[in-house]
Amino acid sequence: MQDSAEAAPEPHENVGYRGPTACAAAGITYRQLDYWARTGLVEPSVRSAHGSGTQRLYSFRDVVVLKIVKRFLDTGVSLQNIRTAVHHLRERGFSDLERMTLMSDGATVYECTSPDEVHALLQGGQGIFGIAVGVVWRDVESALSQLHGERVDTGETLVGPNPADELARRRNRAV
Repeated sequence: MQDSAEAAPEPHENVGYRGPTACAAAGITYRQLDYWARTGLVEPSVRSAHGSGTQRLYSFRDVVVLKIVKRFLDTGVSLQNIRTAVHHLRERGFSDLERMTLMSDGATVYECTSPDEVHALLQGGQGIFGIAVGVVWRDVESALSQLHGERVDTGETLVGPNPADELARRRNRAV
């Protein structure tokens, strides 16, 4: 059996991330993650917690959305508008997210998929900020490559490149 530290990277849809890993990659606290899951803002799509002792498991896409929510909060967008944006993101196809830019004037969140749409929004003359989802996507991808994932089908811990993480290696050998 090949050591998972040397294995080829798993496709996004085969890997889930536990809460602490999702927090580290998204730049949020565990308290925020827990609150957002309990209130339905960003729920784990791989596995939700059912009672004491169970672990939520977040998909790559969930972690990207968590980081987007964090960026919106940091710029002062209201939680109500963020909820609307998150609902919209959930309805989009996975590959669509990488090409999307989310713009906001602080009151409303707009989806822009072309430079013309961004330009038209900027013509309004008001202060606008944007989040290039592709950049967030790559940031999350880079962060998660350094952290641990979990195979969705087997529960095997996928060890990041950190050679000092002996605990994850032992956990996999025990299975």
